[in-house]
Amino acid sequence: MSILKAALLSCLLILPIAVQADGVSSLRKFYDQTHAVKADFHQIVTDKQGQKIQEVYGEMQLKRPNKFKWDYHKPYEQQIICDGKQVWLYDTELAQVSVRELSKALGSSPAALLAGDDSLDKNFRLVNAFRKDGLDWVSTNPKDSDTGFNKISIAFKNDVLQEMDMIDSFGHQTKITFSNVVHNPVIEPKTFLFKPPQGVDVVGE
Repeated sequence: MSILKAALLSCLLILPIAVQADGVSSLRKFYDQTHAVKADFHQIVTDKQGQKIQEVYGEMQLKRPNKFKWDYHKPYEQQIICDGKQVWLYDTELAQVSVRELSKALGSSPAALLAGDDSLDKNFRLVNAFRKDGLDWVSTNPKDSDTGFNKISIAFKNDVLQEMDMIDSFGHQTKITFSNVVHNPVIEPKTFLFKPPQGVDVVGE
C-alpha cells in the first residue's frame, strides 16, 4: 500500500508539469484559434544603453489574415493600418501618410506574427525561451535577415497574449505590454480601410 501511495503521490507531483503550457504551444494555439484580437497596449523603446527614448499608449485591432490597425494616442497621435493589400502610416502631427505594399511591409515582421496568414513556420524559428512571473515566453526569430529585427519574443499567460519584446538591427529594444485583450471580437470591415485625409502629403514606394 505504501508503494502505491508513493507512486500516486509522484504522479500528482508530475501532472502539473506535464500539462503546463509553453510559449510555442500557446503561440500555435493563438494562430490556430484566434482570427481577431482587440487590446490596449503600452509601448516602451530603449536604446543600447537602456535609456528610454520613446513611450506611447494606444489600442490595436487585428483580423487575420493581414488586416490590422494600431492607434497611438499618447503622447502623439499616429495610425498604422493594413487593409490586406497596403500598409498605411498616418502621422497627424506631420500631416503625412506613407504607404507600402503589404508584401514588402509584412513578411517576417512583428505584425506578421499576430496578423499574418498560415506561414508561421516558413518565416520564423520558434523556440521556447523561458517561464517567468507566470508568463510563457517564445523566441520567434525571423528567418529573413532583412526584416530589421534580430530577435522577437512573445509572452502568453494561460494562452492569452501578454507581451512582445523586440530587438532591432540598431540594438533598440521595443517592449509592448497588452491589456484588456479580447479574442475573436466582432470587428467591422471598415475598421481596416483608410482614406488619406484631404490636404495631407502621401508618400509611397
